[in-house]
Amino acid sequence: MTAAREQILTALRERILAYAASRIGRDQAEDLAQETLLLLEEKYAHLEAMEDLLPLSFQVVRYKIAGFLRKGARRGEFHAAQVDELPLPDGGPDPLAEAERKQLEQRLQEALAKLDGRCRQMFRYKLEGMSFAEIQQAMRAESINTVYTWDFRCRKRLLELMGGSWEKWK
Repeated sequence: MTAAREQILTALRERILAYAASRIGRDQAEDLAQETLLLLEEKYAHLEAMEDLLPLSFQVVRYKIAGFLRKGARRGEFHAAQVDELPLPDGGPDPLAEAERKQLEQRLQEALAKLDGRCRQMFRYKLEGMSFAEIQQAMRAESINTVYTWDFRCRKRLLELMGGSWEKWK
């Protein structure tokens, strides 16, 4: 690189940096100015005159700024909330939800204790992960439809014993 070209690129760097800093900020502008000069050096080494390099360098930096802004918008960098200002979630269970879950669990245990033998056995098999076909064999039912009927009736009876609803106590 000749001394004249080096002086031209130094002068161009200052102008590119000022232009880019006015658009996107000083830190990012320095990076884009450096990328622009690298591109000028690699692809346009044959250009020596300031009249040729100046418009070309500003065109390149405009494209670089546009790409930087597109990438930032795509990543959501410009609308990101500051981490210091956001309240952090507790991570533990919500006390209200925990109390409701315990209340439902207590109602379920009380209702299961009141069920007759076949329904209690049906729920035990289901909690063990058995399929309806396996439950049919274990309970010696003649048809799988019989197991479906027992299951429906047992769930209905359990719901009645729990107060008529799976939801919160109303």
